[in-house]
Amino acid sequence: MRIGILGYGNLGRGVECAVAQNDDMELVGVFTRRAPESVKTVSGVPVYHADELAKMQDKLDVLILCGGSATDLPGQTPEYAKLFNVVDSFDTHARIPEHFAKVDAAAKSAGKIAMISVGWDPGMFSLNRLYANAILRDGNDYTFWGKGVSQGHSDAIRRISGVKDAKQYTIPVDAALASVRACENPELSTRQKHTRECFVVPEEGADLDRIEAEIKNMPNYFADYDTTVHFITQEELLRDHAGIPHGGFVLRTGKTGKDGEHNHVIEYSLKLDSNPEFTACVLAAYARAAYRMNQRGMSGCRTVFDVAPADLSPLSGEEMRAQLL
Repeated sequence: MRIGILGYGNLGRGVECAVAQNDDMELVGVFTRRAPESVKTVSGVPVYHADELAKMQDKLDVLILCGGSATDLPGQTPEYAKLFNVVDSFDTHARIPEHFAKVDAAAKSAGKIAMISVGWDPGMFSLNRLYANAILRDGNDYTFWGKGVSQGHSDAIRRISGVKDAKQYTIPVDAALASVRACENPELSTRQKHTRECFVVPEEGADLDRIEAEIKNMPNYFADYDTTVHFITQEELLRDHAGIPHGGFVLRTGKTGKDGEHNHVIEYSLKLDSNPEFTACVLAAYARAAYRMNQRGMSGCRTVFDVAPADLSPLSGEEMRAQLL
């Protein structure tokens, strides 16, 4: 499969490494809106300007879109689904139905497959919620994120006046997680499920009390959580908080039996050293599925719910049955 990457930030670099781990894939090139000569790839693969994509329809089987969900993917995915089989990691949950409709129309008109919202949440966590719901019909769903870096929340802190740099961690509340695992079926508020911990590098002479108050009272980000703010130096941030780890847990608790006398817990967890590199590996697997489905004459938009597990694997049916079943 001939793969192209659009966008070369943390996710794009992760996809470059993920493609190299798959023997049935070849990376044709990286496409960027920046000056191509300013971008140096890890593998040495050629870099092209994004404007060149229109000429590459006969050279790419799947284009993996590595832009952001806020401003890039809402326009890019339907645009490029008219030219290529595409995969994106659109993760604004509330807007997925709207995004799906736009991408579906574009992909169907071109006879292409477009995979959207591929990653770990939405993505792998979504699949596990579906499987658990299908199996334990009388039950409750719970999702916990972390401990991990929230890039959006970190960026929100960096936009505060007087802040030079920052990292923010989302942390599950241990007591809430233990209660779910014990099948106590708690009703948990936002504050009861997660805490937030912020490591902030202030500018020289900045008002630390004001910065801390702005963080803790920021609506939609921190106001609904118990938040701790630590002020540290740039050197400490680079030394202790350089990575982008993340992870989390999806659980469903349920009851079976005539009177619901038996309790069950389904749990799926991730512990990721690198959020973008893991997400990139999921994108690569779904690029394989997109290619195979399109080869069978399928078109339109798809999510992880629509993909047969066998289409994700490079193994043959015989190998899967012998090794994995």
